[in-house]
Amino acid sequence: MDYRDTVFIAVAEKLSISKAANELNISQPAVTRHIKELEDRYKTNLLERKGNKIYLTKAGEKVYNAFKAIAQQYRELDFEIGQLQDSISGEFKIGASSTISQYVIPKVIASFHKRYPKIQIFLMNGNSFEVEKLLLDNQVDVAMVENYSSQSGIRYIDFLHDELIVVTGGNSVYAKHESISKDDLSKIPLVVREQGSGTLEVIKQIFAQQNISFENLNTLVHLGSTESIKNFLQEFDGLAIVSEKAVQNELYLKTLVKLNVIGFSIPRKLRIAYKQGHKSRQVDLFEDFLFHYNF
Repeated sequence: MDYRDTVFIAVAEKLSISKAANELNISQPAVTRHIKELEDRYKTNLLERKGNKIYLTKAGEKVYNAFKAIAQQYRELDFEIGQLQDSISGEFKIGASSTISQYVIPKVIASFHKRYPKIQIFLMNGNSFEVEKLLLDNQVDVAMVENYSSQSGIRYIDFLHDELIVVTGGNSVYAKHESISKDDLSKIPLVVREQGSGTLEVIKQIFAQQNISFENLNTLVHLGSTESIKNFLQEFDGLAIVSEKAVQNELYLKTLVKLNVIGFSIPRKLRIAYKQGHKSRQVDLFEDFLFHYNF
């Protein structure tokens, strides 16, 4: 790609001249010059200023989308040439929801890297909603999510079974209970994930199926990550609902205790997602590797 195109992509994604300059390791005047040259090429403004902020014009949005598609084609070309030379290279961008990025995918990526050491891998994380947006905005090649809902324009495939479990801190007043009732679950203080979290979405759906009103639960705190919840439980007389995969060490060390809820369970599937339509060779390769991985 022309370097000016790369500069414009950085500015469009950062919506900041200074941040784009830092990312590209060039000066702000150089960034401004490249943008001006592009605007001269297309004889229209690609950016507009409103106060201290910059935005893409309609023409800028079209140019950005086209440049991202071209950049993807270049990446696929590198990948395909590597295949011809029996030396697969290129780059691969993965978006993964919080639980998957912390507790599931790192070992898979490490194993994938051993198999394909010349592929440069980038992992971006957020909640399920955020990584789906990254996928739709062409920021990642593939997304890995833990929610139930589906967005138009995205295809989903299950790749791993998971279960959400009820836990409490090892020093909590509830730690001596082996099991609780669904009625107890509705009354005991509960800490949960933030809005947009796939885990929270699954919890709400299962509760609705069990005729338990989520709005009437004793939910005092919403936290932005499972790690935050695990630390919070050390000083909290209450419960949390988290992925069993996220608390294996804590359950072994007994800093957290699993509580069985009579007549209640929260199974779910972790899913790989990619944009409908064209699927890149990188995604095909990673998907095949993922489905043959021994979790």
